[in-house]
Amino acid sequence: MTPQSAPHRLDEVKTQDQVTVPSRRLSLRPLRRSDMGLIELYAADARVALRTPSIPHPLPPGATDAFVTRVMAGQGEDMVWAMDASEAGMDELVGVVSLKRMDRAQSEIGYWVAPIVWNTGLASEAVTALLAANPTGARQIFGTIFQDNPASARVLTNAGFDYIGDAETFCVGRGAVVPTWTYIRQMA
Repeated sequence: MTPQSAPHRLDEVKTQDQVTVPSRRLSLRPLRRSDMGLIELYAADARVALRTPSIPHPLPPGATDAFVTRVMAGQGEDMVWAMDASEAGMDELVGVVSLKRMDRAQSEIGYWVAPIVWNTGLASEAVTALLAANPTGARQIFGTIFQDNPASARVLTNAGFDYIGDAETFCVGRGAVVPTWTYIRQMA
């Protein structure tokens, strides 16, 4: 197929009005199609997938494309931002952070970061910046962390979340129910 006859993708993009949130080393910006390669690279890593409830492992063909297409079209209950660290001399995408709208002015935060930036404070910086912007106008934000991932629990406590209890969540990548810690942040 020649470039002149190659099909053009005509995705509906509803994220263009989504707020961009700056921080010291990051820009939290809407996802774009060019993020797919780095999302696939990092999300396919077992160290990332098995620490999230929704990323399958191994990552099936087309999963990243479906995710980015859904997010860009504004489908689903969540708003998703790329953690863009290019201004700090790193990759255009070093992780993803999301807010899922719930009822009663509540949201749930979710995030993952690439193993190459673990223990750099970028996850805490992204979560803190997103909370400061509070683009969903939430009065309360919840976070759920697998109990075998204390580093993610530190991200939430560093951002002012309080522990409220234990629960369980199904992890697609593990194919099992995994014990979790639940946190809440009052937004004022």
